[in-house]
Amino acid sequence: MFLTVERLLFFTIQIKAFIDLIPFGLHNDAMSNSHKIQVRYEKSPNPASMKFIFSEKLIEETFDFKDSSEAENSPLASKIFGFPWTSAVMIGPDFVTVTKQDWVEWDFLAEPLANLIREHLADGLPLLIRYEEAESTATDDTSSNDSPLVKKIKQALNTHVRPLVAFDGGDVVYGNFQDGVLFVKMKGACAGCPSKSRTLKQGIEARMKELIPEIKEVVEI
Repeated sequence: MFLTVERLLFFTIQIKAFIDLIPFGLHNDAMSNSHKIQVRYEKSPNPASMKFIFSEKLIEETFDFKDSSEAENSPLASKIFGFPWTSAVMIGPDFVTVTKQDWVEWDFLAEPLANLIREHLADGLPLLIRYEEAESTATDDTSSNDSPLVKKIKQALNTHVRPLVAFDGGDVVYGNFQDGVLFVKMKGACAGCPSKSRTLKQGIEARMKELIPEIKEVVEI
C-alpha cells in the first residue's frame, strides 16, 4: 500500500487520537471490583496479528470478521473496525485476535487496544448480539445429513486441532470432505501467517491423517 505524505499524516493523527482516547492504566481503579475480566495480549506466529486473551471463557464459538460490514452483530468487533488500521477481527471463546495493516506497528497499538477491550468488558457490553442466530450458522456444526465419517472428522477437528490452533489466536473449521480430501478454512491469525502452509501440512494434516486414516490430504479453501 503506497502512502502519500497527506495520507501518512492522516493515519498518524488517527493513531495518536486512538492512543490518547484510551490512556494506559485506564482501569487500574477497577482492579478492586469483585468480578473483573482480565485482558492480556501476546504475539501470534503471524506478525500482523495480536491475540488478546480473557481471564475467562465468555462465549462458546468462534466468529471471524473480515470487515466492518460482517461485524454488525459484534459491538466489540465494530468498535475495533472503527480504526483505519484494522484488517480483520476474530472473536473466540476466551480471546480476540486482531489483524492490523502493514503501515502501523503493534508497539503503538497493543496496550491501548487491550485497554479498549478491558473497558468494553468492564462496561458490561456484549461481544455479540443475536448470538444464538449467529451460532446456528457456524460452518463446523454437525448436521443430520452428515455421514458417520464426516461426523467423526468434525469431532476430531473440534477436539484435537482447533484448541491447539486457538493458542496462537487462530481457528480452523470444516469446509468439506470429498474423495479423501479434507477441505478446511483457516481464520484469525492463521489466515495470513507466513508459516500457514507448514501449520496446514505438518500440523493439521499430519494429525488428522493419524486420527482418521480415510483422510489422504488436507487442503485450505
